[in-house]
Amino acid sequence: MTRSGRAVLVVDLSIQGLQSYDGEAHVLHGVSLEVARRQVVALLGRNGMGKSTLIRSIAGLRPPAVHQGEILYRGESLRGLSPHQIARKRIGLVPQGRRLFASLSVLEHLTMVGRRPGTAWTVQRVLDLFPRLAERRKHRGNQLSGGERQMLAIARALMLDPELLLMDEPSEGLAPVLVQQLEGILEQLKQTGLAILLVEQNLYSALAVSDEVYVLETGSIVYRGSAADLLHDPRTMQRFLGVK
Repeated sequence: MTRSGRAVLVVDLSIQGLQSYDGEAHVLHGVSLEVARRQVVALLGRNGMGKSTLIRSIAGLRPPAVHQGEILYRGESLRGLSPHQIARKRIGLVPQGRRLFASLSVLEHLTMVGRRPGTAWTVQRVLDLFPRLAERRKHRGNQLSGGERQMLAIARALMLDPELLLMDEPSEGLAPVLVQQLEGILEQLKQTGLAILLVEQNLYSALAVSDEVYVLETGSIVYRGSAADLLHDPRTMQRFLGVK
């Protein structure tokens, strides 16, 4: 705490001047952002603005290729590391489209992840967070509904015992009631101490759970502020997010 009584934020993820390319296409143009511990930071923007490219850049996936800039996690550079090396630093990824295995059961998805002794997230703890998955534990990936698949994608990422969670469009294709459930889950995860970088097309869902908001337009950050500030800034929402 500072003398003024305000908590000092501890930055877990710091992106500085990131320039990423997908083939010959220059997608990210000097992107800088921060995610602090126990924060949900939303990255918003229309389709094709570079949001998923940023997530993939952080996670070490190819494409894209990072040409310039820095990706720091708790002061250590992630640039040049492989996806599995980044995952070992307790950075979890919930990819767009879920990316589940059709033939594996819920339990097999949760137990296939290599784990260190003494990790906080166990199969039972994950199933307690997602009781629907507990009911469907023997069902294969191709037997789950869209909402169940999204729960499983999050649950699988938690089995890595992450301290930073990257989430790419988690509400995509979900019914409104499931989006509300997802919001509640994100609030619970934040309370455990997780830092979360959330890429989301559902504007109002993102604003409901996020502390800080960045808006990406053609590969550049054009807005940074609190969720409350953006909610009361109709000009920015209309100009960059198409909200009337």
